[in-house]
Amino acid sequence: MSPEARRRHLIEAALSLFARRPPSEVSIDDIAEQADVSRALVYRYFPSTEAIHVAALRAATDDLIARFTLSRSGTLLEQLTASVTDFVDFASNYAPTYLALLRTGAVVVTPSDTDALIDAVRHHALAEIFGRAGITNPTPLTTITVQTWIAVVEGSTLSWLQDKFCSRDQLVAWHTHQFVAMMTTTTALDPAMSTMLEAVKG
Repeated sequence: MSPEARRRHLIEAALSLFARRPPSEVSIDDIAEQADVSRALVYRYFPSTEAIHVAALRAATDDLIARFTLSRSGTLLEQLTASVTDFVDFASNYAPTYLALLRTGAVVVTPSDTDALIDAVRHHALAEIFGRAGITNPTPLTTITVQTWIAVVEGSTLSWLQDKFCSRDQLVAWHTHQFVAMMTTTTALDPAMSTMLEAVKG
């Protein structure tokens, strides 16, 4: 196995464990056992527990960013629905990791490392939405509206993971309806938001 393939194998082993337990509860020994390698081999590729945690969390966020890359077919609302569905599925599949990412204090890596990973996803989602809507110079209210909606998706999904108060499809529908409602409200104060509202309707 090449060094790069071995590194990916170790990261995948860590992610497999993160699907069941928070990163803070996963040790080098756990990862070595999951990957069926020696503890020394893990340390050859990752000098510390923190290093492999960061690498694994970065791989998870890269996957999340890929899921929030909008297609260019259908209305913006249809694209958002598909991406939010993928996001919720990711959060469900990696619930402990997702919870840890948003609760930075629960992660073994430093808050600044975790914050950077979360912010990368947020910035990507913001850029994708504006790009698909054809907005190159968003007004402050437009930016705040979309940023707030992204925060709503994060927070409500976090609550949903802890208490499945509705079905996954109902949660996704609520997210997209919130997006339309927030845009409609902002349009009353900032006519520039109408551009995005039109993109949503197709």
